Amino acid sequence: MRQSFFDEGILDQQFSQLEQLEEKGNPSFLEQVFTMYFNDSTRVLATVEQAMGETDSLDIGEVDHVLHKFKGSTASVGASKVLSEIINIRKLLGEGDLQGAEVAFQELRKEYDNLKAKLELYFQQLREAGPAETASAPHPK
Repeated sequence: MRQSFFDEGILDQQFSQLEQLEEKGNPSFLEQVFTMYFNDSTRVLATVEQAMGETDSLDIGEVDHVLHKFKGSTASVGASKVLSEIINIRKLLGEGDLQGAEVAFQELRKEYDNLKAKLELYFQQLREAGPAETASAPHPK
């Protein structure tokens, strides 16, 4: 399952680097990082969605600022497909293409929801398997 994240381009090498930070004393470090990421991301996505829904008074600079911070946290966990969508939305907003940005936001939502669902299942399987499985997980190509 883990390798499919890399094969499908959902995650990148940053995820592997985070995995290497796990220690015997804290075997759920990676899951904790993603729990914080998902908690923060949920708020960010709601903020962006609300702002983009108010096209009459849309503050593109503020939305871009929020997306810029989201881009940083997304890159730090290695969520490459989500990151690509954030970059695309920022580009479209910069070009003044609000309609395109709204469509891209829906794609961001789809990629984010896919990432979250797959990682929640992955972490659940790791908890059920125990720490030995984590240590023997293959590394990406």
